[in-house]
Amino acid sequence: MVHPFADCSRLPTSRETERAAAETAFRAIIRWAGDDPDRPGLIETPARLARAFEQYFAGYSQDPGQILQKTFKEIDGYDEMIVLRGIRFESHCEHHLAPIVGKAWVAYVPEGRVVGISKLARVVDAYARRLQIQERMTVQIANTISEVLQPRGVGVIIKATHHCMTTRGVHKPDSDLITSRMLGCFRDNSRLRQEFVALVD
Repeated sequence: MVHPFADCSRLPTSRETERAAAETAFRAIIRWAGDDPDRPGLIETPARLARAFEQYFAGYSQDPGQILQKTFKEIDGYDEMIVLRGIRFESHCEHHLAPIVGKAWVAYVPEGRVVGISKLARVVDAYARRLQIQERMTVQIANTISEVLQPRGVGVIIKATHHCMTTRGVHKPDSDLITSRMLGCFRDNSRLRQEFVALVD
């Protein structure tokens, strides 16, 4: 009898092996929760969950610093604040894997070059699509923009709802968390900082 993997082209990849292990784990969780993972309504759920988790945590395969590498210097001396407002994101709490849903406001004052605005949103997503706490995510976004673009200053404000406390635990559905990180001129110049904060709604 020929071994099913005698043809090396048919050997499962490590990613496929990990996916199979994840599906097995999801089946165990469904059974632990009290349901039957083999019943018709749930039989495909472990595979769906594996695909969903790949989307939820796609940020681990992205390099946020690389996203910002392409910049533009033809800005005719523009040196005022640039703000991208209300960048919606979905993340997951590293303590309960519960959703964190919110918006980010990202600002910077350029020093001779700017980056495409979609890249700012991509940086937010790259960090959001990981297991997170909001405080760390705020710092990561600001620090990466500061280190790569080297602008005069960076400001990041995040406002988000945490399902770990709105749908479980203390059950406070109307609460949200606001965090901020101010670097460079946003930290040193109170007028500029207030101007940025006023743009957050």
